[in-house]
Amino acid sequence: MSDPFMIRAHVPDWEASVADYRAATAATRANHPHWRTQAYGDGADETVDLYFPAGGVAEPGPIHMFVHGGYWRAFSKDDNAFVADAVNAAGAIAAIPDYSLMPGARMATLVDQTRRAARWLSEHAASFGGDARRLSASGHSAGGHLAAYLVARGPHERGVELAPVRAVALISGLYDLAPIAQSYLQPELQLTSAEIADWSPLDARFSAAAHVQLLVGARETPPFHQQAAALKARLDAQGVRSDLATVADEDHMTIVREFGRPDSNCARWLAATLAA
Repeated sequence: MSDPFMIRAHVPDWEASVADYRAATAATRANHPHWRTQAYGDGADETVDLYFPAGGVAEPGPIHMFVHGGYWRAFSKDDNAFVADAVNAAGAIAAIPDYSLMPGARMATLVDQTRRAARWLSEHAASFGGDARRLSASGHSAGGHLAAYLVARGPHERGVELAPVRAVALISGLYDLAPIAQSYLQPELQLTSAEIADWSPLDARFSAAAHVQLLVGARETPPFHQQAAALKARLDAQGVRSDLATVADEDHMTIVREFGRPDSNCARWLAATLAA
């Protein structure tokens, strides 16, 4: 049996999906006012793009940050701007950050960058018409893993201030790193035992104020369903508000594309996250 984390082997149209992401991103950039490459830190990878509704927002407007996937070692904000279509249609400002990729950077750096991007959005919200009090986030696959740490602390973290985000939508996320270290990805990622222990959301402590939406495509491989269910149980045990939904007909690649379509079922979950 093929590795359940090898998405190419389980999504026949993988290459077409990647091409569609990029074409949709180009269309989004052509059709939406945007600010490119705003620095949220000093590193070359520490930038964020902002996308605005064509008719503007009633200032100050809600802000929604989307964290891209790619198993922590591929893709960038330049492949995922299409999510802004649904965010802008809901009347919010879309923020799509970059982060450094593994194995050149380690997991702690990626988590820190994601948190700092959210803090930058909160601190600079007034400069682009945003409302720092209405900042939400989402992430796909590895991005879902990173977005979880906007509302959670690793078991090793003490006194760490979380980003000013209370509502997150985690799409086909990875919440247990141990199976990843047994997959085809390990030779490239080189996950350490410490990273697995420190940065698996199944072992994290979530904010009591958080609202977590968990989405998984019906056509995804078993680990994505199993890990989403396990995280839902973890959230329930901690008394954290959460919802788990299986999205019919979607696989690991198409589900995030649907998340960016304003009229899709996935976009309704986005609207719920914005409202929360």
